[in-house]
Amino acid sequence: MNHDYHMEEKILPPSSLEGKVKETMHNAFWDHLKEQLSAAPPDFSCALELLKEIKEILLSLLLPRQNRLRIEIEEALDMDFLKQKAEHEALDVPYLSKYILNMMTLLCAPVRDEAVQKLENVTDPVQLLRGIFQVLGLMKMDMVNYTIQSLQPHLQEHSIQYERAKFQELLDEQPSLLNHTTKWLTKAAADLTMPPPTCPDTPDSSSVAGPSPNEAANNPEPLSPSMVLSQGFLNLLLWDPENEEFPETLLMDRTRLQELESQLHQLTILASVLLVASSFSGSVLFGSPQFVDKLKRVTKSLMEDFNSRPEEAMLTVSEQVSQEIHQSLKNMGLAALSSDNTASLIGQLQNIAKKENCVRSVIDQRIHLFLKCCLVLGVQRSLLDLPGGLTLIEAELAELGQRFVNLTYHNQQVFGPYYTEILKTLTSPAQALETKVESL
Repeated sequence: MNHDYHMEEKILPPSSLEGKVKETMHNAFWDHLKEQLSAAPPDFSCALELLKEIKEILLSLLLPRQNRLRIEIEEALDMDFLKQKAEHEALDVPYLSKYILNMMTLLCAPVRDEAVQKLENVTDPVQLLRGIFQVLGLMKMDMVNYTIQSLQPHLQEHSIQYERAKFQELLDEQPSLLNHTTKWLTKAAADLTMPPPTCPDTPDSSSVAGPSPNEAANNPEPLSPSMVLSQGFLNLLLWDPENEEFPETLLMDRTRLQELESQLHQLTILASVLLVASSFSGSVLFGSPQFVDKLKRVTKSLMEDFNSRPEEAMLTVSEQVSQEIHQSLKNMGLAALSSDNTASLIGQLQNIAKKENCVRSVIDQRIHLFLKCCLVLGVQRSLLDLPGGLTLIEAELAELGQRFVNLTYHNQQVFGPYYTEILKTLTSPAQALETKVESL
């Protein structure tokens, strides 16, 4: 439930009916203003309405502590005084526009500096007022965004307290509501004490900073609550859909976890394809970002049917990848793959369809290890030392890792007190002082 609050100005396509109507009305207003100011004597009624609205916008951009500027704006744009000036045909619109521009320079965010500076070169009074009004609209949106960002920590804290209170109400009515959560964490603790599985091609976990998922198996030190919780979160990405004992504290996040699991699966296949392909085509082709990006696009587009028809999908992928490599080698004037190597490449790519495929298993283990490092060290630090086979999907991994960390962090903030109580029974008494769940 980590939300990125941000508002942007609604921009209507010019071709839309609403867009055409608004554009026509806007143009009509500014044409009317030009006629009034060009009349003899000039009519300032539209200009006064516009100045009144500009004054209100400027005042709305002030922070509570900016009393001096508030007084200054009230005096410089005193509407009663300006009306008197207009009645005597002495309203100096260019002078007022210049004052407004100076005030905008003081109040605008750095991102608007260039837009305000461009207005200083506009000499036509109507075009200048029109530009001022447009940039002030953007500045209003900047202020809204700033206000929301300032409130976000308070909104987040309120959300955490509210979710926890609602869950506590349910727990008071159903004391067994944490049974599945307890089983989930119990299994995570057991997983950390089991001996690691053996695989001839299992990557060396020392190649990645941070603890490996099975580090505790050979570690005499007692389990820490954070280790157990990290393992628990990782286990959610391997959840058996037939298992109905999903932890109660994560039911609201189950759909998002399933999306992450699907994204992880797709990255596993993609990285496996790239690893096999690179072993046949060498460093020259894979040293080209354009070639790698093209191979990614081709693979992703052909993987849509992988879940329902993995063998057929990988047959298509293998043929297409082989063709791309052949064509790229030819374009670069490099020697083509031999018929034996081509057949071997296609065969190894097709074997990725099998769950027990060793390349696929190794990549899957490495991605899970990366995600565990993200929980322990953070995403950026985990990206600094990616194990072999994952460097080509670094950008995709960064996105996956950040989404996973955001989800687990918020969940931990809400349900941390409940996890703390459960973990007290699963960790050694020596950990008693460390059982309060900290942020991962």
